[in-house]
Amino acid sequence: MKKLWMTLLPLLWFTPPGMACEGDCGNSHWAILDPKGPIAADEKHLILTAFALMLIVVIPVIVMTFAFAWKYRASNTRAAYTPKWDNSHLIEGVVWFVPAVIVVILGTLVWRSTHDLTPEKPLVSDVKPLTVQVVAMNWKWLFIYPEQGVASVNQLVMPVGTPVNFRITSDSVMNSFFIPRLGGQIYAMAGMQTQLNLLADTPGTYRGLGTQFSGEGFAGMSFEARATSPEAFQQWVSEAKASPHALDGTRLKQLEVPSENVQPVYFSGVEPQIFESILQKYAPDSAQRVSALCVTPSRLMQAQR
Repeated sequence: MKKLWMTLLPLLWFTPPGMACEGDCGNSHWAILDPKGPIAADEKHLILTAFALMLIVVIPVIVMTFAFAWKYRASNTRAAYTPKWDNSHLIEGVVWFVPAVIVVILGTLVWRSTHDLTPEKPLVSDVKPLTVQVVAMNWKWLFIYPEQGVASVNQLVMPVGTPVNFRITSDSVMNSFFIPRLGGQIYAMAGMQTQLNLLADTPGTYRGLGTQFSGEGFAGMSFEARATSPEAFQQWVSEAKASPHALDGTRLKQLEVPSENVQPVYFSGVEPQIFESILQKYAPDSAQRVSALCVTPSRLMQAQR
């Protein structure tokens, strides 16, 4: 067994870390490296560029490690032994100059990508964006379409070529919203709203994930993200509107009950401002905040006395 492990150990050098699986891992693929939207495509390019730049240092180090070990092995009596050697301006120049150049290039890429791929930045398109309100719950995802008047649990449907403006919050502990093939991982936090803009340019069904550990049912907290044609999206909206269920305060209370591996459910009607009510539920008392901020000159003079 020890010999087997020693044989397989070198193969770990070629094992890709951070591989994102979709579906059955027996038929898995690299979701992050197979983008289906412009944001994910830009992120893939950034990852590969940074990876290539770092290989400029990594590959020579690996090669020299094996080359030095082979050259200065005990049985090689022809290897020059120079114990008095202590300095080389050429080596020091390479050791400092090459990493410094890589850091400057990586810093420039990160600075540019931070502005170009910022989650709240609207995508440039001639098509009107679709607004989807996202609520992370235990242990499921609630998607509200305020303009269409429908909602769904654990199923996100969007038309291909249409920018989607996600407004994301949590009705429980902090979570993280992520569709690897479309790009953009962003946190969902109670009492706060984060924004994310994505676009799918290829029809298909992609896996969405909750990537922040949130308790017992975390492993099953995934959802189906479907990118369809505009006609198929309208057909789905009509199908959702035919559902006998409506999303109101009572139904929301039922959804707040922790449940695992929930199958997709549609809601034909959405109570107005229900997303805002979830936000306000965890926000500090608005009246107290307004009272604290509204300090009149007379009150200020009384306080100084």
